[in-house]
Amino acid sequence: MKSHDVIKEMFDRLGAKRVASELGVSLSLLYKWSEPEGESGAANPLDRVAELSRVTDDDRAVQWLARQRGGVFVKNPTRMVEKVDVFRETQRILKEFADVLQAVSSAWDDARLTPDEIERIRHEWDELKSIGETFVMACEDHAAKKR
Repeated sequence: MKSHDVIKEMFDRLGAKRVASELGVSLSLLYKWSEPEGESGAANPLDRVAELSRVTDDDRAVQWLARQRGGVFVKNPTRMVEKVDVFRETQRILKEFADVLQAVSSAWDDARLTPDEIERIRHEWDELKSIGETFVMACEDHAAKKR
């Protein structure tokens, strides 16, 4: 789905006028955001965030948005494993889980978590989820090749 389609679907439920009013933008700008890229002359907010992440090679804006909505962003793996080595991949998952536990236990020593410690725990946890996703995708790919 294209970004402009997402935006259009988002304001269809409440109505464009209400959404524009709540956001403090003109109705015409909201409609421009819901047009295909290049037709409106106005880059929509989704495209801008995606471009910011691409240009900086940094996903923190996407991670921040996910947290604002009560979720988390987990990046899909960039490589697929041709042959799943269950033992090796399980070791990677366990090692990353140990890193999460280490981050938690070292932060908990003084019974107070600092923002830096919380950030480290989040980073390790997100890394674990990404490694887990790599493992699951490799298994799915392996199973699909067996069919």
